[in-house]
Amino acid sequence: MSSEKKLRKVRDRRQKRVRSKIFGTEQKPRLSVYRSSRYIYVQAIADDIGKTLAEASALSNELKDKIGGLKKVDAAAEVGRLIGKRLLAKNINEAVFDRGRYLYHGRVKAVAE
Repeated sequence: MSSEKKLRKVRDRRQKRVRSKIFGTEQKPRLSVYRSSRYIYVQAIADDIGKTLAEASALSNELKDKIGGLKKVDAAAEVGRLIGKRLLAKNINEAVFDRGRYLYHGRVKAVAE
């Protein structure tokens, strides 16, 4: 088996393990993170009703000017602040962090903090 296939298998197993323990509600949504090689995306999901309550990404209009020259980790921190503001505007003070298949370091950690 090639190293790419092994890595994919490990990532998929990790994602299933993490997601099996996490469930979001309207009062305490699940913050799901997707990290591409260039950008980072975050969604607040209420699994009980199957709805996305808020979203933020490095591509959003509010952040384009701010993160133009920043490093990826700093841009991820700005995305985390934006999703926090959007959730506070909807009177949501708590959330369950879902790192998905990504390890908790670097950009994923910056979003969470």
